[in-house]
Amino acid sequence: MSAEHAASAADTAPTAAPTAPADTAPPTNSDPSAPGADKPKAELPKTQKAWRVTRRGKTPQEMLALVDAPVPAKLKKEEVLVKVQAAALNPVGYKLMGLLPTVLLKRLDAVEFDLAGVIVDGNGSEFKPGDEVYGWIPIGLNLSSGQGALTQYTRLPAANLVRRPKSVSATQAAGLALTGQTAYQALLGLAKLEEGQSVFINGGSTAVGSFAIQIAKARGAHVAASASAKNEQYVRGLGADEFFDYTKAPLHEQLTAADVTPKYHVFYETVGLLDTALYVHSAAYLAPGGIFLSVGPQGSGIGNFARFAWNVFLKPGFLGGVKRKWKLVGVAAIPKDLQAFGKLVEEGKVRPVVDSVYAYEDVSKAYERLQSQRATGKVVVKVDPTAE
Repeated sequence: MSAEHAASAADTAPTAAPTAPADTAPPTNSDPSAPGADKPKAELPKTQKAWRVTRRGKTPQEMLALVDAPVPAKLKKEEVLVKVQAAALNPVGYKLMGLLPTVLLKRLDAVEFDLAGVIVDGNGSEFKPGDEVYGWIPIGLNLSSGQGALTQYTRLPAANLVRRPKSVSATQAAGLALTGQTAYQALLGLAKLEEGQSVFINGGSTAVGSFAIQIAKARGAHVAASASAKNEQYVRGLGADEFFDYTKAPLHEQLTAADVTPKYHVFYETVGLLDTALYVHSAAYLAPGGIFLSVGPQGSGIGNFARFAWNVFLKPGFLGGVKRKWKLVGVAAIPKDLQAFGKLVEEGKVRPVVDSVYAYEDVSKAYERLQSQRATGKVVVKVDPTAE
């Protein structure tokens, strides 16, 4: 899976906010006297305020409500309980709200995946109460466990968290994990980017693109990136060596005219374009043996997707098919990748990219900002008003 775009209209709100289904009793280890077991410092509240999908609709504003929900009371093996300080929004979050439920997948309840917080119960893991962490709840786990990030307390596997450096605040760290992993796994996992190679990032001002630029520079690569002219300084500030303003002319025409030498080893399309022009013309700027990565086409229309499939997957070489590898970027919960990405953050080689921060009660406004597609970096919600 991966990272940044659009949504879906409506019932009317119920007069009273529903209450989510409950666990029982405050969280604690099954055997508090066991070696390595953590004893919560103080009794936890049994209920919390949490954003939940309570009705069908086309927008998060129509579907979400702030309700009373139970604080998770039972932890599975290798899970920890986190008091959430801040959560970051992702386009896939509001898309899922509109798509579910389906015949195969149940209704979405808890929402969002990226968070920063404080360990309440380490449950015998490497973490202890009071540890400041950040991480993410993968989509599959979100659907199966009913846990999300837009909540005051949540449970998740310890392996999906890393310690937050003191140099990074909770609101900055909240948006690191999912989009950071999307960029990290694409460039270093799929593309095997090496020092001295060159990479083009389409959408350098998107959250995924912003991390991709920094990761590529940390790897020792030469980086070119595109964005609109107003975001040129932002993109260059992240480390881009070359900049292309996509509003001047079609980007594939600009790149072809630039006669790129040497050609890029990796082309990372982070916008989610349904238009295949960048791939169709990529032989002019992507090296033989190079790889074209995409976060996946965003858009609508059967005809548009049919053209996409023909140009990318089906068109044979003798009819002008592109002789360059195309790969869809997903994201997986791989602890060693999160640890390696976290080390880049700790060393200051990757810095958080925050567009804006909203109060917990202003989640609707935060989603409006995200859906505007004008955000540069992550849109963050401060769950704990005292968090920095």
